Amino acid sequence: MKQLFIILLLLISIRSSSQSKDLIYLWPGKVPGETKEKHKPIIDSTRKDGVLSYLEITDPVIEIWLAEPGNINNPGVLVCPGGGYSHLTYSKEGTEIAAWLNKLGYSAFVLQYRVPLKREGALQDAQRALRIIRNRAAQWNLDANKIGIIGFSAGGDLCVRTSVMYNLKTYQPVDKSDSLSCRPGFALPVYPAYLDQGKNRTLTPGLEITAETPSMFIFQAADDGLANSSLVLAGALRDAKVPVELHLVPKGGHGYGLRPGNPAAETWPQLAEKWLSRTLATIK
Repeated sequence: MKQLFIILLLLISIRSSSQSKDLIYLWPGKVPGETKEKHKPIIDSTRKDGVLSYLEITDPVIEIWLAEPGNINNPGVLVCPGGGYSHLTYSKEGTEIAAWLNKLGYSAFVLQYRVPLKREGALQDAQRALRIIRNRAAQWNLDANKIGIIGFSAGGDLCVRTSVMYNLKTYQPVDKSDSLSCRPGFALPVYPAYLDQGKNRTLTPGLEITAETPSMFIFQAADDGLANSSLVLAGALRDAKVPVELHLVPKGGHGYGLRPGNPAAETWPQLAEKWLSRTLATIK
């Protein structure tokens, strides 16, 4: 009976989170590097916290959350949930973030990237998603130069890797979307992970920060065991003279999303909102 209740709770979460949002499948043919057949996402039915989480994704999509009409040159944001690359914490760090962005007047696109343990596939998915969004910018009343990315935990790592590795060709072109740049116009890694895997906990090898790296807003709590990721990233961005805003608050831990009652969760959205407003005003 208890298991049935959990499954029903998850089904309700799916319906309420998606709200009949449109989906765009990233790969019309074979998914690059994928060995399994395409199938619907596998839900983690063991969770007891009401969070919708996916255990396996083989057919990546973006879920479209368009802002209300009326904003000219509306920015768009690709949202990358976390989950340690082993699963996808889809509602807490995905659709709930999209709803928040919509309230700010920004369109959001929640990325269902490949899991489990498909880090390179996730980068392909993020690159492809940004190109598709940019290709359809006029259709969605977006400014193609103001399409950015936000990510949480492993999604924060993906956010940074996508922002840094935008010139890396990770897959064969599929259609005209792939002739466009996948460089985000701005990036917000929130409690990012895995960025300090270099020698003596320095920046992870392969993350070559240059003056062309997009501006970043970085947020983390000092009591988060992964907080060094934010520190080394901010240092590398500063050294490359890339505009960066770093916030390190004392308490909050990890994985809080927008959930009330956590001091970090109640702090970062206000700071991010102000940063987004200032940063978007500088992008032409």
